[in-house]
Amino acid sequence: MQYIDIIEEIKNTRVLVVGDVMLDQFVYGDAERISPESPVPVLRIKDKKEMLGGAGNVASNLAGLQADCKFISVVGDDENGSKIRNIIQSLGFDDSGLVTDASRPTTVKTRYIAQGQQLLRTDSEKTDSISDDVAKKLQDKVATMIKDVQAVIISDYNKGVLCRELIAAVIAQAGQHDIPVLVDPKRDDFSIYAGADIVTPNKKELSDSVEGMSVDNDEHVTEAARALIEKSDIKIIIATRSNEGMSIVQADQEPIHMKANVREVYDVSGAGDTVIAVLAAAMGAGAQLKVAATMANMAGGIVVGKTGTSPIMIDDFAAQMWPKNQAPVLDWEDAREQIESWQAQGLSVGFTNGCFDIVHYGHVNYLNEAKQKCDRLILGLNSDQSVKILKGANRPINDEKARATVMGAMGSIDMVVLFGAENDDQDNTPCAVVDALRPDKFFKGGDYTIDQLPEAKVVQGYGGEVDIMPVYEGYSTTSIINKSKQDKAA
Repeated sequence: MQYIDIIEEIKNTRVLVVGDVMLDQFVYGDAERISPESPVPVLRIKDKKEMLGGAGNVASNLAGLQADCKFISVVGDDENGSKIRNIIQSLGFDDSGLVTDASRPTTVKTRYIAQGQQLLRTDSEKTDSISDDVAKKLQDKVATMIKDVQAVIISDYNKGVLCRELIAAVIAQAGQHDIPVLVDPKRDDFSIYAGADIVTPNKKELSDSVEGMSVDNDEHVTEAARALIEKSDIKIIIATRSNEGMSIVQADQEPIHMKANVREVYDVSGAGDTVIAVLAAAMGAGAQLKVAATMANMAGGIVVGKTGTSPIMIDDFAAQMWPKNQAPVLDWEDAREQIESWQAQGLSVGFTNGCFDIVHYGHVNYLNEAKQKCDRLILGLNSDQSVKILKGANRPINDEKARATVMGAMGSIDMVVLFGAENDDQDNTPCAVVDALRPDKFFKGGDYTIDQLPEAKVVQGYGGEVDIMPVYEGYSTTSIINKSKQDKAA
């Protein structure tokens, strides 16, 4: 079964996720002064985003893979519980697996961020075990929903939903239907997962589960995983090792150690959710263990190479495994609709702009660096008339259709939009297109300051971020054209 076949079959796969759901809130602002009341920064709030966290992030990853998801968890009888229901519905999933428990609040994690740095995180939660009555309701939902899924994920954040009786019931019922059970653990005692097919601890979780055994190399990871298998009656351990990749360990077979497919680790947040979502979806689609693990390892490498918690997207696989489809050239209305869809999935959308008349080394590296800082990168491309106004009557060398096609074929670009003035007396900056599309991040290369960019004020006005990035000295379209003329004259 080829990767491309598995990707397509994942779209027909249904995965049951049982675990601790939470609401992740991100509050963005500026912290430019210290409070006169106490030595703490004052955050002037400019924007707020909310997305699914915990087991909910597993569901978000499954949505990104275009798989179907049945989701079972507990929320409070409160506004945040309603928000979780709404987000699940916006992903295209049924929220009937959520049980409302008026005795406990919906778990909420709120992060306060200024200038890209997290100042504070607050947790609103109740972590004692759910009542027997709520556990029984969850077990009943598992019994109903498990009948037509191809894989089960137990996403354990140790927030009280996954009591021992519920975990045992999920594993037992999955066994009756011959459905693989995969567990993302958050406890030291893994005996609670006895009978599970696959458990995916990270290095710290693996070490803690076997009394601090070393996990600093392949051999030690194998020894620790086998000790855990024997101790806890688990069939397979897939140890996730961040930038070191992952290891597949079974009791009676040679271990498989996979190197990470990532150049640099920016943020490991949510990587475990991505790994287990891809692993379960691929296995549910019929992939063999090693193939599914290879895909999960690749997905983990993609998400740790980005900043923030980001679900994997099916296009990310396409970019890694076969030539990327041409990025679409959209009008502003269609572009905004697509951007809103990405943002609803918790993806960060970046924007940059330029003429890109003759693509060179500096362009390629600049765009690759920008893409590392967001999940989706939009290119605002100056129209032909806009380029003439900026560069003179002899430009552009290549018309807008040719330039859009070339730029859309680059792996860093996810969408192209055209913009620019038609007459000399009109605004030729990207202010209008940026205001219409409202990306999360705006990238500009050069020695500008933010005050020198009118579009920066637009971005900051709606709470977006502006990132002035370094240029690659010695590389420009103008210098290439001048050199060509000199060579021709010589």
